[in-house]
Amino acid sequence: MRWKTLDELKENEILARPILTEDFQVILPEGAVLKRGYIEKLRELNIAKVSVKEDFPAEDAAILKKEIENLVKEKVKDILERHTYHHNEELMELCETADNIIVSIAEESEVVEQVFDIKERSANIYEHSLSICILSVLTALKLKLPQDVIHDIGVGCLLHDIGLRYLTIDYENQNLSNLSEADMAEFKKHSVYGYSALKEESWISETSKNIILYHHERMDGSGYPLHATSLSLPVQIVTVCDTFDEMICGIGCDKVKVYEAVEYLRNYKNIKFNGTVVDMFLEFTAVYPVGTIVLTNEGETGLVIRQNKEFPDRPVIRILTDRYGSKMQTDITKDLIEVQHVFIEKVLD
Repeated sequence: MRWKTLDELKENEILARPILTEDFQVILPEGAVLKRGYIEKLRELNIAKVSVKEDFPAEDAAILKKEIENLVKEKVKDILERHTYHHNEELMELCETADNIIVSIAEESEVVEQVFDIKERSANIYEHSLSICILSVLTALKLKLPQDVIHDIGVGCLLHDIGLRYLTIDYENQNLSNLSEADMAEFKKHSVYGYSALKEESWISETSKNIILYHHERMDGSGYPLHATSLSLPVQIVTVCDTFDEMICGIGCDKVKVYEAVEYLRNYKNIKFNGTVVDMFLEFTAVYPVGTIVLTNEGETGLVIRQNKEFPDRPVIRILTDRYGSKMQTDITKDLIEVQHVFIEKVLD
């Protein structure tokens, strides 16, 4: 047990003692997992210190180092926000940015072999573009694609939604299914607008341009805007990563849990999406990220504390309550690879 100030707290630490009001009302019980929203609420309540367990879950593995990710995120945002139609020379900077991302991922030799905790979040166009760039580059590295193709994928990802800047309709922060028929038709043109704005530029490859144009297309012709079915491998990589990230961020749709997005990709493997790409993507995507509260088939609730490299859907969990809902008096962990009769039944909010 250790006392920490709110500034020292890290997301997913576990309370060792309950947090009470002055009249002894429970704000958060012992054993609660400290999510970011909880920490901010405690700050609003002027709670100075809390007691946490020493053995909280390990920090999430990151594909890109946090300090590099933050720098790149600001760079992408700055470049895209400064961009205006027909002033494309400033976008050339994103070629260097894409290379920096690729080098940063590739130089960490163990990155290609890890399982990563990719969590639901809110995101804007800039964070989304960076996220699918990171995911697509890692997928391409695992597929052992040539360096020049990986570069083109990175550039295409950072620019894939540039056409959204040319729309006049209000599409942000809403489910696209709520748009009128006319507005939806206009929205679906954003990939064409982006492609048209850059198609004559010599500094961007045809591969990157095709990613911009085709990233919403599907193998079965159910995508848009052209209902194309013959898609290049770089485009197919981006369609998988883009779909996944949109779903867990709630971009243009209702936000879902990671395991639900994983299940969607599995269900449409070899139908809408390239099966080899989906399999490679899911090799490094933890179905249940660290910090997720789950219910097992035995009725116990558990906290995901660690991933198993070869089995992204069979993590290590710490049991929080038994099948009767009683809090555990001793620390019990279950490695779902070793305890094969236990499986995760559902994710608890």
